[in-house]
Amino acid sequence: SMAAPGMAAAAAGAATATAALVQYVVLRGDLARSWSLGAVVAQGCHAALAAAHAHWQHPDTRAYLSAGGAMRTVVLEAPDEAALTALAQTLQQHSIDHEVWTEQPENVPSCLALRPYPKDQVHPHLKKFKLLK
Repeated sequence: SMAAPGMAAAAAGAATATAALVQYVVLRGDLARSWSLGAVVAQGCHAALAAAHAHWQHPDTRAYLSAGGAMRTVVLEAPDEAALTALAQTLQQHSIDHEVWTEQPENVPSCLALRPYPKDQVHPHLKKFKLLK
């Protein structure tokens, strides 16, 4: 039957696309050095979940979430609130789906996360940020 090779090719294509999907999380470095590790991790989790929730119907989000252990998350550092806000504005201008997490009750924007994207679609806007250390 001709169905089998075509289905194998489609499955391989989906696997390749999933492998290329990345969720970028950008945390404020100033907070990362003044807050506890647990609090900082929680900010990243909140932002990543908010972005996945807001864009759960997008095929890339669904593919990423169904990838299980193959999920790729890259955590970057924005130096301060101004840099995080500027990045959010740049992403908005380029119609890149993202969520900014604002910690309450302090009302402090602490983190932002993009929905999962193919890396090459979004990396140009993020390449000036270092990995969070």
